[in-house]
Amino acid sequence: MDDEDPIAARPARSRGIYLLPNLFTTGGLFAGFFAIIAASQGRFGPACVAIFVAAILDGIDGRVARLTNTQSEFGVQYDSLADLISFGMAPALVMYHWSLMELRLDGVTLGRLGWLAAFLYAACAALRLARFNSQVAVVDKRWFVGLASPAAAGLMASFVWTAHSLGADGYDMRWGALAITGVAGLLMVSRIRYSSFKGRGSGPRSDRVPFFVLPIAVGVLIALWADPPRTLLAASALYALSGPAWWVLRRSKGAERGAA
Repeated sequence: MDDEDPIAARPARSRGIYLLPNLFTTGGLFAGFFAIIAASQGRFGPACVAIFVAAILDGIDGRVARLTNTQSEFGVQYDSLADLISFGMAPALVMYHWSLMELRLDGVTLGRLGWLAAFLYAACAALRLARFNSQVAVVDKRWFVGLASPAAAGLMASFVWTAHSLGADGYDMRWGALAITGVAGLLMVSRIRYSSFKGRGSGPRSDRVPFFVLPIAVGVLIALWADPPRTLLAASALYALSGPAWWVLRRSKGAERGAA
């Protein structure tokens, strides 16, 4: 009996399958780039929508890779670089063009503070992504250490979108914008834990979510249909605050046990 060539016997995987998750990643990168261009033109509504589109695509690409068993180191690195643009640079520049640049009207020093705050956010996003990539194999998948960059970007974009849709002027909101930018950046590099809404398993099983998340998701979708910007702002703010609230609760319980 002729020996069968092991290479020839191996099932060939379509090149298109490997391209599929990276196409979603490229779509997210395009959305982030579009957000930067739109913000520079004063089109803040479309810029904020583009950031949320990038977040949706970012959530899809990894799941597609796991479902088709096409994970690769290239995909991991490409996704991280795209995230830096979509969730680091884009939100920082949207916030800067909408409000932070208005700080220059209060003086040269405060004008510098505006673009330094935007840079701080972008730098924190880069540090957050680097830490995630270096610890992805050793951390508990149920938790994020620090606010995830898409969640921070959602907080920034929903703040701008809501204020802009209500007719608020960037100059009037400059101090709030400065606070949101600084807090979102620092939360990304903090050690505060946030729920990832994932299970313990690996592969597609890790994408399973607890049952209680489903009715919450339905409620959010209904609210999104009624008022997208304010719903996204409320959801982003609640999630951003959930980490510090959980940290305080754990500390208080630990203190009570120590006293007992």
